[in-house]
Amino acid sequence: MAKRKQQNLIKGTAHHRRTEDDYMGVLLDTVTLDDWQAVVAGALKLAKEGDLGARAWLAQYLVGKPAGKAPTPLTVVVQQLNNADPVVEKLAHKTVWNMEFPEDDWKENIKATIAAELTEKLQ
Repeated sequence: MAKRKQQNLIKGTAHHRRTEDDYMGVLLDTVTLDDWQAVVAGALKLAKEGDLGARAWLAQYLVGKPAGKAPTPLTVVVQQLNNADPVVEKLAHKTVWNMEFPEDDWKENIKATIAAELTEKLQ
């Protein structure tokens, strides 16, 4: 629906009297911790009885939504055939890297080399 241009309005910016903070304040003042505990207990009871909505609601707050996509079944089978475990690989990556490239003084050597080159080029 197109907005009609209204005439004879006072120019300026409008400020809302109610804000999200006001509504949140009323919510927190109205719903006590005992009330919230009763709500959660009711959702738990329904979830145990098989209510999918209550299970999803509890899971959303307790576990959260998955961060990534689940691997496809084919990917899982290929990883199993190759004796590969992505969790183990991810956890071991830093240790393997440090074993291949020990962090003795190589970072400091690189910084010193770059600093020397910059000093040489600036003179």
